[in-house]
Amino acid sequence: MILYKIILAFHIIVCFALIIVVLLQSSKGGGLAGAFGGGGGSQTIFGGQETATFLSKATTYLAVLFMVLSLSLAFLTSRSQGRKQESVLRRAATGSSEVIPQGESIDEVLGSAAVDSASAGAKP
Repeated sequence: MILYKIILAFHIIVCFALIIVVLLQSSKGGGLAGAFGGGGGSQTIFGGQETATFLSKATTYLAVLFMVLSLSLAFLTSRSQGRKQESVLRRAATGSSEVIPQGESIDEVLGSAAVDSASAGAKP
């Protein structure tokens, strides 16, 4: 669980860094780079041609890191939740005795929702 929290914190930092790097890139309108003294796209914060190379590489590396961290978080989340899948309707129906009339089963009350949730949990 601690690994999940570390990866999540690093993922948030990467997200903010990616946002900043993308916004600093100059576009046809100048982007945010113009706010820091870039005049008409000819000058930027980091200099001339190196800026496009630096920001392009930084965007690429941060985007790849973002994807890897996203997949890692998805994998860790799916592993921590376990294999058992349960319908929310079934859980609500079993928790409340008022929902299920005497002599009827949960499947009869839920109808097709119970069948749908059972088939969704089955692996082909």
